Amino acid sequence: MQKFRIVPLTKEYVSRIKETRVDDFGYPIVEQIATGYGPCRISLQKFDPGKDIRLLISHSPFEIKNAFNQPGPIFVHKKEVKPYKNSHQFPPEIKADKQNFPLSLIGYTKKQNMIFTKLVGDDDVDLLIPEIFNNYNDIAYLHARNAEACCFICKIERV
Repeated sequence: MQKFRIVPLTKEYVSRIKETRVDDFGYPIVEQIATGYGPCRISLQKFDPGKDIRLLISHSPFEIKNAFNQPGPIFVHKKEVKPYKNSHQFPPEIKADKQNFPLSLIGYTKKQNMIFTKLVGDDDVDLLIPEIFNNYNDIAYLHARNAEACCFICKIERV
């Protein structure tokens, strides 16, 4: 059994932003045809460039205001999508596409202090995550980010 849980953005959170057309930072959402693969931060599935319509919003994956709070741009599908459900496995579509999704994992304490970073590279992220949690007791959760664009993909909680 895996010792982690993948946490995408919630449908409720994104629905509120879609309704108000303004993100949590007061910026209007931007609607556009996908020019890249994303992924959608709800479904954790790739976008189909040139076909899917995505929404660009500013998002912070943190709850505590401090120096590590890193708001940034992310994308979600304009259409209603189902949230990623296979919470004990890193999204296979992202994991398999190392060219479009070079990954980094960043570890934080309960107080939201960054204490660990790791480029995934050719490692198997599903094996690397429990190894990190086993070796670093102070890590409360990880963020998966695109190692090139630095944008937040999902939260990974210790279970």
